[in-house]
Amino acid sequence: MVRPSRRLLLLAVLVTAASLAVVALPFLPPRTVPILWGLIVLLVLLDVVISPRRRHFVLAGPGMREIFAGEGANLAFSLSRADGMPAGPAEARIAWGAGIEAPDAFDLRRDGGGGAARADIRVRAVRRGVYPLGEVVLLRASRLGLLDLLSRHPLEGALRVVPNMRAVTSGEVDLHVASVTFGARTAATRGEGAEFHQLRDFVSGMDSRAIDYKRSARHGSLLVREMRAEQNHSVILALDNGHLMREEIEGLPKIDHMLTAALALGWAALGAGDLVGLYAFDARPRLFVPPDRGRRTFAALRSRTAELEYRSTESNPTLALSQLQGQLHRRSLVVLFSDFVDTTSAELLLENVAVMRRRHVVIFVTIGDPLVRFYLLRPSQSLGEAAETVVAADLQAERRRTLEALRRLGVLVVEAAPGQLVAPLLDTYLSVKGRGLI
Repeated sequence: MVRPSRRLLLLAVLVTAASLAVVALPFLPPRTVPILWGLIVLLVLLDVVISPRRRHFVLAGPGMREIFAGEGANLAFSLSRADGMPAGPAEARIAWGAGIEAPDAFDLRRDGGGGAARADIRVRAVRRGVYPLGEVVLLRASRLGLLDLLSRHPLEGALRVVPNMRAVTSGEVDLHVASVTFGARTAATRGEGAEFHQLRDFVSGMDSRAIDYKRSARHGSLLVREMRAEQNHSVILALDNGHLMREEIEGLPKIDHMLTAALALGWAALGAGDLVGLYAFDARPRLFVPPDRGRRTFAALRSRTAELEYRSTESNPTLALSQLQGQLHRRSLVVLFSDFVDTTSAELLLENVAVMRRRHVVIFVTIGDPLVRFYLLRPSQSLGEAAETVVAADLQAERRRTLEALRRLGVLVVEAAPGQLVAPLLDTYLSVKGRGLI
């Protein structure tokens, strides 16, 4: 596609002014007007002939890139000539997917002595999914600058937005688990496990209840039984994927915050020798990955969580949790990632969690809403703001009552701000392991 450039429009304006001058001033030769316009036409035709075509240019994109949800990345684009000649500057336009935040237009410029024009674009991933790059529309100047040349360049590859695993890849989870397991809390949890580890000589300060008197009599010295947390437990990551989880908090849907914490817990549990499974539901159960062990299981969990779609239907915890209980044939640790906003959903949640708690250990994980906290801490300057504060206080009080009711049922509750779920969730899991609750 070709369109006149600003330079050509300026020449046309000047020639038009000259034509009016010929009409207004009789002493100017009339044939000057067609000569000027003919000269412009010849220049345009010459510009079309000598300007490089679309086939002479090669546009390279970032290819297939994987980005963690909620994080950004730099994407490199380069425009080069197929014949090796230097490529001039160009303006590029691209239609990003709905889950990518990035500028729609950017400039490709030559920097240094290279022959390619380059651009580094900063993008941010806000929703999971696979977003093909599609095509880029380039706006280039012709050789004489009289025309703007538009060309379409299809790009292979896509941006794959996956659940955030920064805590896993950076070693944060391993470091946290190691610091808790081998740090100051080891002495507090030693002896509370369910699995025999070893016999040790009794020294002053040890719990006398751990003395094994039969073996002590046989060896002629006091020996204590040292216990440790039992392995091979079944851990189920149960994800509520209903419409409430689509609410965005700090630029990400709740479900993506939950997935980050779920994958971190899955990594820690697999490293501790437990079996980890995945369960996702909304109006009905959507996904069940049976518990399995080993690091290879983590790759499967990561892949399946990346495929979870954003749902607009209301969750049905009664159907989902009852079917989950039918899938579990042994006592398990069920980590339920969910939320509630009203009394009805809270009552349904309490009823179904109470049934599951009779047989399994349940951890309920939820995210505190920073908007409610903002309204509670904001000073009220008007009657409307005071009413908003009262409503926020009522919502907060109702939420506290529901969470307290869950605790009275024996459910372990983890509530944290967005982006801060991983550490308290890992602490709760390690506490369950150390106390031998499963």
